[in-house]
Amino acid sequence: MSLTSRAKTAKRRRLWAVFAGLSGLGVAAALILTAFSDNLVFFHSPSDIIAGKVAPERRFRLGGLVEAGSVQRQSDGTTMLFRITDTAHSVTVTFKGVLPDLFREGQGVVTEGMLNRQGLFIAREVLAKHDENYMPKEVAEALKASGQWKSGQGNPGTSPAPK
Repeated sequence: MSLTSRAKTAKRRRLWAVFAGLSGLGVAAALILTAFSDNLVFFHSPSDIIAGKVAPERRFRLGGLVEAGSVQRQSDGTTMLFRITDTAHSVTVTFKGVLPDLFREGQGVVTEGMLNRQGLFIAREVLAKHDENYMPKEVAEALKASGQWKSGQGNPGTSPAPK
């Protein structure tokens, strides 16, 4: 084998090694980005759902106020059915488990779950605000967008200053 032919073979091997390394990095980056996008949870209000901005069977957070008179305990004793409203629209939510102690009608909540094909939101988690001066930032923004925000409802997304 001549010297130029060996040099070409070594150069070709290095080129293939670089190509394989870059391909491996590309596949790894694609897998990481796919896993990251699957774990993103977006916030939506009931008005977004009614407007069709949310695809069924995709995980997201739904926030608003628990509609007065809507909380019902189902016959199994652990499933709760209630409605979340942004005062413009409401969405029915079902949750199986123990609700937070601060959960009640008229209070701000953020639920995490998915919308089924029938339009029922199936919650995996329910978060209630921790005192009367706190409202999750997303809920406050949804209420402001609907024109229902009252200035005395505290700072959106922040805890009150210690007294």
